[in-house]
Formats: sequence, structure tokens, C-alpha cells
Amino acid sequence: MDVRLSDEQVALRDAVAQVAGRLGPETVAGLDDAARVARLDDAVHASGWRELRVPEEGGEPLASGVEVCLVAEELARKLADISLLGPTLAAELRRRAGAPDATERETIVLGGDLTSLAVADEGRLPTGAAAIDAQGASYALALRRAEDAYALVRVSLPAPDVDVDLTRLIVRLGGATVSELEAQRAVIDDEALTAWLSLALAIVCADLVGTMRGDIELARDYAQQREQYGKHIGSFQAVQHLLADAHVSMEGSRSVALHAAWAADALEPAEALLAASVAKAYCARAARLVGETSIQVHGGIGNTWECLAHVYLRRALLSSDLFGGVDASLTRVLVGNGIGGA
Repeated sequence: MDVRLSDEQVALRDAVAQVAGRLGPETVAGLDDAARVARLDDAVHASGWRELRVPEEGGEPLASGVEVCLVAEELARKLADISLLGPTLAAELRRRAGAPDATERETIVLGGDLTSLAVADEGRLPTGAAAIDAQGASYALALRRAEDAYALVRVSLPAPDVDVDLTRLIVRLGGATVSELEAQRAVIDDEALTAWLSLALAIVCADLVGTMRGDIELARDYAQQREQYGKHIGSFQAVQHLLADAHVSMEGSRSVALHAAWAADALEPAEALLAASVAKAYCARAARLVGETSIQVHGGIGNTWECLAHVYLRRALLSSDLFGGVDASLTRVLVGNGIGGA
């Protein structure tokens, strides 16, 4: 694996950082600015960042998992409150099913524990099913069993809910009726689903890395401004140690997340899932530590609604649960290495 980014990847990363920095929320109150959200959504739509996994003529995606993860990381760093994960993974499902590109924005439906795609039974979604990252989406994709594989089904979305994560919306769909997705040329077998899950985990890990980066920057800036006993608190060794430990955790997470993003396209599905599961376990643990550190550095204000630290922590907690948290990821690692049950 070559860990260096190409010139095109650097340019992509910088472009996303510029858009997110200009149009992302700067305060908690800014999350309610519908005009700002609309401008950000329009910019992401015009840039085509949600369509990076749409197939080219030969069926291969337009961009690699690394490019998708670079976009996800930079958007998360600035708490971009628009959808990316859901539409990207929906496009990947359509690509693997040989279905035509979506004409309206879509996302995906996960089961009640958020660890896997929801599987419809007798035309209805299971109890607790939820469409994630549903901002602006009209439909969501799920699975139904088709002999030894799966076919895609979709469901219309009602109004989204405000959930744990204030930057990504969730729609509860337990028991909703689904319809067949037309013009599927292939079913999705276990190998294809494993490859899809590897990409999903890699994108979530990138989101966690971006969340950690933004949260550390928030805490660092506060430590440079807040004065106590006549000095900036950033000059206190205890605060410096907290932020240094957080930075080390973030950098370690970024390394394993980048490897998972590369593996999603470069390795066989089982090996890619193993790499992504290692990354998810590491990133999920690190994100909680970084989120709690940021709140601690902020002191009393860190526990108030007006401080963005809780928004970062909320986003990290949801991402940590998506497609399985630390325990589920470590179980996948054990099973992938021949340890434990199926």
C-alpha cells in the first residue's frame, strides 16, 4: 500500500475542506440555519461527491474508497450537516445489483441494532429498522432474501427525526412496506455484501477521524483563548497532556482508517472486511476518548448546549454504533482469524 496521496486526491481533499469550512455550522445555533444548510447541500450536489461510487461503463466505480473517505473525513471535521454516507452506500448497492442510477436521492435502511442492512420479510421491514443519514432523501434501500442471495427493495421516507446526532437525520421505518427495485440485473451474494460492508465501515471510520480532528481543533482553540489564574489554560501541562493524548489517538485512527479505505478496493472481500473491522474497533474507542477529552478541556462550558463539543461527541457516538461498535468489530476480527464461532 502506498500511503501517499496523489495530486488529484490532495486537490479533492482541499476542495472539500474549503467548502465545509465555508458552509459548515460554526455554532450550535447555526444548525438551525436552513439557508446555510441548503447552500452546503447544493455545493456538495454540484461537486458530485455523493456519486463517487456510481459505476462507469465497465461497471467499476468512478472513484476509489480512498477518495470517498477523504470527502467523508473533511465533511465530518466541520460537522457538515448534509448527507453523504447514506447516498454513497445506496449508490454502491445499486452498482453491485446492476441497477440503474437513482433519479432521486436515496439512503439505506439498517436493522434496529444499526449493525447491518435491514432485510425485509414478507414485504415489510423489521421492527426497529431505521434509515440513516436521511437528509434530503426520498427513498431508502434495504434487502430481501432471494434464494441464497439478496435483492434490493426500497421504501418511501416520511419526515426525518432528530436523533442522537444533530448533524445527520434518522427516519424510523419499523414495519414499513417495501417495493421491489426495478431493473436489477443481478442479485447481491454474500461476497458482494461483504465487500459493501467493508466500504461502509471504511467510510464510517473516516467520518470518525474527521470528527476527532474537528473536536481536537475546537478544544485547542478554546485552550488558547481561555484564561485561568492569569494564563491561557493551554499553557498548563495537564491540558497539554490531554490534548497530546487525543492527537495521538486521532493519528493512529487515521492510519488504520486509510488502510481500510485502500483495502475496500484492493483486497479480497474477506481481507478487506478484516482490515475495516480492525479500523472500526480502533476508531470507535479513540473517538469516545477524544470527545470526552474535548469536553473536559472546555470545563463547565463543555457541558452546555451552546458549546459544539457535544455535537462532535453525538456524531462520534452514532458513527461508533453504525455497522457494529467495538465488540462487534472485534468479533469480526476474531472470526476472520479463525478464532471463535461464526
